[in-house]
Amino acid sequence: MYYFIEPMTEDDIAEVQEIEAQSFPSTWSATTYKRELRNTATNRYLVVRMSSTPPPPHPENTPNLRRHGILNHIMSAFFPSTHETTQQYPIIGYGGVWLTVDDAHITTIAVDPRYRGSGVGELLLNGLIDAAYDLEAKMLTLEVRVSNTVAQRLYVKYGFLPGGTRRRYYTDNGEDALIMWTERIDTPEYQALLSELRRQLYTRLQQQVTHTNPKIMPAPEFHE
Repeated sequence: MYYFIEPMTEDDIAEVQEIEAQSFPSTWSATTYKRELRNTATNRYLVVRMSSTPPPPHPENTPNLRRHGILNHIMSAFFPSTHETTQQYPIIGYGGVWLTVDDAHITTIAVDPRYRGSGVGELLLNGLIDAAYDLEAKMLTLEVRVSNTVAQRLYVKYGFLPGGTRRRYYTDNGEDALIMWTERIDTPEYQALLSELRRQLYTRLQQQVTHTNPKIMPAPEFHE
């Protein structure tokens, strides 16, 4: 499969809500999504689209990924740039961040159950990290269910550490939320970690593509 990230639009809300309904016991209204999308000063929302056959387009309005160009490498290697609409490609994941002073709070992140475990969630997390850089955030934070150890392992991999709990945070079953924070994301140490993790992610995604398309080009050299 081929995956690419682009900003969420109001036209995407219905598809996003379908994934949301399969992922969470409570969902946001379309009105809430519209309000979030219109607050561009402090909010960023992204979607991941999928194509089973190459090549989908490389959208010109992709998020600002300049600081950590591996996502640009991923997309430019797999998707040539065209003016073709992307709406024909189904959404299989989405997420968002809010900026609060210097902190980017990941408000939501979800992947279609059929595509979990294939790197889509990790790709989406990288897109949200780039959105945090675009918002000039200094740290990242989120809440995650204490029982969701799969998500917690991904977040720890990207430098998130437990910072406390919110008692009975989830209204459907009264489960606690684990609060997780990163250290500053503008340090050379964090950026070196991010660069290495993105190299690994590129390799993983490229292996999936080459499995279905042996003629895919070899991995480019990365120069951060």
